[in-house]
Amino acid sequence: MKVSLKWLKDYVDIRLTVGELAERLTMAGLEVRGIEPVGGTWDSVIIGEVVGLGPHPNADRLKLATVNVGTEQVSTVCGAPNINVGQRVAFAHIGARLVDSHTGAVVVLKPAEIRGVASEGMVCSEKELGISESHEGILVLPPDAPIGVPLAAYLGDVVLDLEITPNRPDCLSVTGIAREIAALTGETLHLPEIHYEEAEKSIDSFASVDIADPDLCPRYCASLVTGIKIGPSPIWLRQRLNSYGMRPINNVVDVTNYVMLEYGQPLHAFDYHKLRGRQIIVRRAVDGETMTTLDGSQRALYSETLVIADKERAVAVAGIMGGLDSEVTDKTDTILLESANFNQAAIRRGCGRLQFQSEASIRFDKGLNAGLPVLPLKRATQLLLQLAGGKAAKGIIDIYPGKSEPKLVSLSTREVKRLSGLKINIDEITEVLTALGFECQESDSRSQISVSVPYWRSDIRCAADLVEELVRIIGYEKIPMTRLGSPLPAQKSRLSPTARQSNLRERLGNILTGLGFQEILTYSLVSLEKLQKLSPKLELTIPPLKVANPMTREQEYLRTSLRAGLLATLAYNQKFEQAGVRLFEIGKIFLPQHPHVIASEAKQSEKGKELPQEKKMLCAVLSGARAELSWQPDKELLDFFDAKGVVENFLGQLGLKASFENSDDEGLFPARRANIIATDDKVGVLGELHPRVAQAFELSNTVYLIEIDLEKLLTRIAGARGYQSIPRFPSVIRDIALVIDEQVSYRAVEQAIQSFSLVAKVTLFDLYRGEQIPEGKKSFAIRIIYQSPSHTLTDEGVDRTQEQMLARLQKELGATLRS
Repeated sequence: MKVSLKWLKDYVDIRLTVGELAERLTMAGLEVRGIEPVGGTWDSVIIGEVVGLGPHPNADRLKLATVNVGTEQVSTVCGAPNINVGQRVAFAHIGARLVDSHTGAVVVLKPAEIRGVASEGMVCSEKELGISESHEGILVLPPDAPIGVPLAAYLGDVVLDLEITPNRPDCLSVTGIAREIAALTGETLHLPEIHYEEAEKSIDSFASVDIADPDLCPRYCASLVTGIKIGPSPIWLRQRLNSYGMRPINNVVDVTNYVMLEYGQPLHAFDYHKLRGRQIIVRRAVDGETMTTLDGSQRALYSETLVIADKERAVAVAGIMGGLDSEVTDKTDTILLESANFNQAAIRRGCGRLQFQSEASIRFDKGLNAGLPVLPLKRATQLLLQLAGGKAAKGIIDIYPGKSEPKLVSLSTREVKRLSGLKINIDEITEVLTALGFECQESDSRSQISVSVPYWRSDIRCAADLVEELVRIIGYEKIPMTRLGSPLPAQKSRLSPTARQSNLRERLGNILTGLGFQEILTYSLVSLEKLQKLSPKLELTIPPLKVANPMTREQEYLRTSLRAGLLATLAYNQKFEQAGVRLFEIGKIFLPQHPHVIASEAKQSEKGKELPQEKKMLCAVLSGARAELSWQPDKELLDFFDAKGVVENFLGQLGLKASFENSDDEGLFPARRANIIATDDKVGVLGELHPRVAQAFELSNTVYLIEIDLEKLLTRIAGARGYQSIPRFPSVIRDIALVIDEQVSYRAVEQAIQSFSLVAKVTLFDLYRGEQIPEGKKSFAIRIIYQSPSHTLTDEGVDRTQEQMLARLQKELGATLRS
């Protein structure tokens, strides 16, 4: 929510600096995310008056304007079609910083000669001043704008960007923020006085309203103005809308937007003569019914969508967007103005169905009170008469089937102290609540009051809510500090599964970051096409679950793997990074409880409607150069064994020993993929990404992928790690070279060697195929470290163990010692 400081000052005196005001609002629960000055670049822009206008000698479309800037008269070349003598304008001297209307960049105005005539400055448009995107003509200021005064002093402003919590729809308005400031600073709130003349003819003779579904529309109010004239809004109104990022359209539409920002109540203007039957009907849409909304889109409506209709067809989607058939145009002369209250769930469902959200729907979605519509309606009617002329029909239409009595909440000083620790008397409580708009009535006891909740505070339900209001305004820093009255509870010896999983996630993140990886976060929702790319055959291995109301086609399905988001991010980074890229993500995947049931828009079985199975996974990718970018010639690329080393490293830091076996993961390249084994169970997979998958994601280098099931890994590291003392006795190193069949894996050899108790470590340091090795054979050069925890080994003892080892290797694997 953006709010103009100038606008706020219309309703409350602000004596604080902008920084002090931002701090007070933030401490009261209305966080100020940013402060945006308007006119900060207008140092050399002043208000002038056009006193002379003549033709350019060398250009038909240009004019020579003489501008009085107070201290002098200057000549400038201007091509704006709307410039005229007597106008008050914004004049920029040479050296002023303006927005280039073509590029949008801020540039410094330099001396120029245009078609042979020197121009001593520039008469500016709104876009050149950064006020809006309008640059078809110059900015024309009101006739009473003071000549010679800096434009920043006249139009400059400060815009506060506020973060409004969902329970405070009243603060999605300027008057709501002003009321908060008044309560915080002790100033008085000045709301605009609303009164206007009415014609003799009653509004009931013009139109009628029927609420067919009162459960979805608790209140509908309307006024009618005849004889209006459509035109542009005055500069002050356009500027205030621009400060909120709203584009001014015309005086009627701008008034509805202005009052919505002022009071937080959405309004809509209908061209009265386009309403058939002179009747408004608030009803549910009929399945299959269509209408064209103001953005030109033809939208299919559903029975759960609330619409505003005339006697024959829907003319607006209630609380979301108006219809093109009843749009206000330049020919409109009579307006029916709507101010209503709609069920917030109905608005939310409607936005989801139509996949559209507006400023109006955002406010209805927060839950506006049905007591709000009348005051904003009368305010908008007043402004319409001032800015568009015309006459207001007598009275307003007010259909109120959802009327309820004001809510009363009892509050005592005892309850305030119990919930907040604040010791304040009933007079202080009454003063604070009254400043916020509550009505307080004392009971027989001087320690208790009855509080009537104002219609704009839909978030107040009980005494605790009122205590929160007191603490916000008085200040959280005023809450007394006390020591705990009892000792801290004993810490549980065993962490909960959630805490253990969180600890594991943090440890893995720290380990991988230390290994040169960067953590990323990707969306849980992906497209079907992206999931299909994970298979070389472009087929789904696991059917994903489809979201009922996806925001875009790129976010239709719950991800069944972290790979898709990770590979897409890697592809993007490869375009900009010349060195190696190492990325990882820890997150949830969503698997169907019954994989044979595919979620779709078609009718599903009851099994297909079950919630998905959520699994926590780790996925990492590495690709590109092994070393950082440098002048040295080493350009070696990362390979399978780098990925394998990463797995061994982080599992080792978790107290686990990694081993590997053949994998059948189709997303990885055959013969360059392996299952990751920890304590005799598969916990993940690693390998080179299949070339077809890499091509589908437009990856430039060979990619190696690691995927770990964190739930399985967590069960493997349960329990405390045991202490192992440093060996006291020396080790013995022996190197052997074995000739073995090509199809026998090194892991089988390693397991056979490690089965002997004296073996402390086994390392493969050479693999050879070629001369002196028979065809179909290969040679492993292996270093074996022997060590005993209880005594010093002798050569004879090591020889006996090694002879037994070689005999087992020959018997079980057909391995022979290479001569």
